[in-house]
Amino acid sequence: MRRRTMQGRAPWRGLILLVLLAAAGALAYGWLGFSRFSQSPLSVQGTGQSIDVGRGSSLKEIVAQLRAQGVTSAHPLYWRLLAEQLRVAGRLHAGEYALAPGMTPRDLLSNMAAGKVVQRHFTIVDGWTFRELRDALTKADKLRQDGAALDDAGVMEKIGAAGEMPEGRFLPETYAYVKGDSDLDILRRAYAAMAKTLDSLWAQRDKDLPLASPYEALILASIVEKETGRADERPRIAGVFVRRLRTHMLLQTDPTVIYGMGESYAGNIHRSDLTTDTPYNTYTRPGLPPTPIALPGRPALEAALHPAEGSELYFVSRGDGSHVFSSTLEEHNRHVACFQLKRCQ
Repeated sequence: MRRRTMQGRAPWRGLILLVLLAAAGALAYGWLGFSRFSQSPLSVQGTGQSIDVGRGSSLKEIVAQLRAQGVTSAHPLYWRLLAEQLRVAGRLHAGEYALAPGMTPRDLLSNMAAGKVVQRHFTIVDGWTFRELRDALTKADKLRQDGAALDDAGVMEKIGAAGEMPEGRFLPETYAYVKGDSDLDILRRAYAAMAKTLDSLWAQRDKDLPLASPYEALILASIVEKETGRADERPRIAGVFVRRLRTHMLLQTDPTVIYGMGESYAGNIHRSDLTTDTPYNTYTRPGLPPTPIALPGRPALEAALHPAEGSELYFVSRGDGSHVFSSTLEEHNRHVACFQLKRCQ
């Protein structure tokens, strides 16, 4: 009787063993598939792809977006298991994330948990005018345009500088931004950077400069910026203008005349332009112009506050980006004849 009972149970034991083996095999297969999923590159075609994770998005919604973009075909359960394994479930930050070739699901979730959003860069170029800066901002990739419809006064009010003239007030530099930032965010940072830089450099300026305020230094630096792009010439050119200011000579610098001409400037400056009075014509008006004429970079600011010593009062372009300097009008006239009129003696 006992022998038959034991024999009756044997088929059940075999069936249970088969079920257990099948379950173990399924788990092993599932784990192998999960491991392969977490370590295999996503289906990213080329560069420049990204995923925009909205504020409050769930992992399920993120995975649905990835599947819609064709980046993954994996079951959402794999993504949930990976998030649990990495301990990032519920800790994924909103923002735009790069989808780079070779990136794995593990890489992407780690980036989202760390908030490593896509950063773009906007460069303010030394010597740009404020108008050129505003035009460039409208072309910046994925930068919200909150200030595009405002006039200059409105922009300055929005960035907390109401009543100030904008020209020269923004430091040429490269600024990082993320999707969702606006043109006004860039301008606020560039304005603050210029104010901080100018205050710091003004405190270390040479003594006895004919400049009454940091703003006058900013004006002079903008002229130096527009006169030359050569680092070795900036202090010398600043020195010429400083000596002219000290001796009450007219600055007689073409870039200020051009700035005062505004949109009427067509690429060439004529003798009649030098005699047509505007607030910026330093051939007809003494001293510095009323505002900067461009955005000076830090090197131009340093040159204006630490001009080269010497006796030079004139300079003229050689036509190759460099200048020849002179201390007397007679010498200067010879240089003009040689380099401008091509009548070298």
